[in-house]
Amino acid sequence: MQHIPFDNRSGTIWYNGEFLDWQNAKVHILNHGLHYASCVFEGERIYNKKIFKSLHHSQRLHQSAQTMDFTIPYSIEELEKIKLQLVEKQDIANGYMRAFAWRGSEKMAISAQNNTIHTAIACWHFDTYYSSENIATGLKLAFAKYRRPSPDSAPVSAKAAGLYMICTISKHQAEKAGYHDAIMLDYRGYLAEATGANLFLISKNNELHTPTPDCFLNGITRQTVIELALQKGIKVVEKHILPTELDNYQDAFLTGSAAEITRIGSIENHLFSQPSQITLDLISNYHNLVRGIS
Repeated sequence: MQHIPFDNRSGTIWYNGEFLDWQNAKVHILNHGLHYASCVFEGERIYNKKIFKSLHHSQRLHQSAQTMDFTIPYSIEELEKIKLQLVEKQDIANGYMRAFAWRGSEKMAISAQNNTIHTAIACWHFDTYYSSENIATGLKLAFAKYRRPSPDSAPVSAKAAGLYMICTISKHQAEKAGYHDAIMLDYRGYLAEATGANLFLISKNNELHTPTPDCFLNGITRQTVIELALQKGIKVVEKHILPTELDNYQDAFLTGSAAEITRIGSIENHLFSQPSQITLDLISNYHNLVRGIS
């Protein structure tokens, strides 16, 4: 299927209190969010016309804005109603939703405390994030050049645009080298996450290990997978994991709203040759959960 650029699509986008024609939802090029990354956002999945964990995403959007020192001018309750209306207007059965807020154009300087806060929501049809992946072979990952910053050097608890600059660079470098994505270490050298998804590893004694999210997002999908694992009686361990410890693990996967649960086949020279039963079960359980299949 041919990709249509996002500025050339048709449909409806909600923007500052109005449902606008898709191509009329515009901002001035001199806005603070573009030049100084004062923008927060959420990526959400729509399944069977329902937004998975919508309230959690709306709450996190507000929390991210507070961390970035601004207030979204629409309540969580208002955002929830708008999102449902937009899914209907766009007639999205299965898709992706992006809710976001940013500082406007009144002042172009580091300090922009009185700039208008703009808010918008868009959604579109969406299938899979890693289109070339399959469960048997899994993703081929490289280590990223850049590391996740420490909590005292960046607002790591916010889902904010500026924190993704190093993710784009790292993913581009990985793709140019023939990989699907990159694994980022944290500022101490521990495994952190991929460029847009959290990391899980299956130990050789069938425990589920995942890096402690103390300098990157504790993803909503990550939390969901932990809940599913605990319901199945799987021991879940959050810990700091060094790259040299990868030999202690039999399998691995990524989680995220876009990625869902996607198996990893290799991290550079370390191979995960066969999918574990735990990974296969969690993929199935998550698929059923988000689609409302009992």
